[in-house]
Amino acid sequence: MTVAVLVEHRGDQVAAPTLEILTLARSLGTPVAVWLGGTPSADAVALLGRYGATEVRHGDAGDAGRLPEVAAALLEEASADAATVLMVSTFVNKETATRLALATGAGMVVDAAGAALVDGHIETDQTVFAATWNVRTRIETDKAIVGLRPNTTQAVEAGPSAHPALVEIAADLPATAVTVTAIEHVAQDEGVPLAEAPVVVSGGRGTNGDYTLIREFAELLGGAVGASRDATDEGWISHEHMVGQTGTTVTPALYVACGISGAVHHRGGMQASGTVVAINLDPDAPIFEISDFGVVGSLFDVIPQAIETIKAHRGQ
Repeated sequence: MTVAVLVEHRGDQVAAPTLEILTLARSLGTPVAVWLGGTPSADAVALLGRYGATEVRHGDAGDAGRLPEVAAALLEEASADAATVLMVSTFVNKETATRLALATGAGMVVDAAGAALVDGHIETDQTVFAATWNVRTRIETDKAIVGLRPNTTQAVEAGPSAHPALVEIAADLPATAVTVTAIEHVAQDEGVPLAEAPVVVSGGRGTNGDYTLIREFAELLGGAVGASRDATDEGWISHEHMVGQTGTTVTPALYVACGISGAVHHRGGMQASGTVVAINLDPDAPIFEISDFGVVGSLFDVIPQAIETIKAHRGQ
């Protein structure tokens, strides 16, 4: 069974979650990678091959390819022979997946934490209702489309493999109601993007707007900086850092909540994390109800001690 994997990339750099999905795809069938946008480099193609892609299918519609309806048309052509289409569960990809499902009659699940082939059908695992329930879903249609959260599968190389062929694809592109007239690149913070980070350190109202310690702690742990809605509403940190139901949903191996009370909105965006550590002055804060480890105290006292201890352990 052919499994098409939509490659998430920034320029010519393959995003880590794509390698996780290729690893999962190998358990479902024969993976082929779908690269939309500029032509991938030989190194990028070789990397996809090392993680199991037997072929890299490339489609480029220029700036129009950024529109979900155009991306869906290219993906439909590239995955015509695939029984399953996998992709990273991002906001843009969810819309692309929805359009592809409508066009092909496929069943679709997004924000999944895993997928398996059971009795000839794809079954997925995911959390719902602000991560308060774990559910397993079976897609009954012949074609399945699944959006997977980052950090839910360990990326493992398939081993030495032949260089996968780069195959060009073309599709009849739909007329769109909008046109891309300009593209402005916005500088991003250095490090791992929030949604993909294996460690997230988030600060809330308890920071009083000072994210110095949060950033230092996140950097020390090799993670990304998150925030609560209160912090972003106050303008203390940009909205792209917000973790929550209307922000970014994260599933890191370690989530550290600093000065965050743990409102339902916030918990819905991080409750599926592997290990949750909470630091809060209020012993009755709701965040402690879902934490694996909790520290009652000021983040301005606790984090410096944690940083010092970690550095000492590492011999820094």
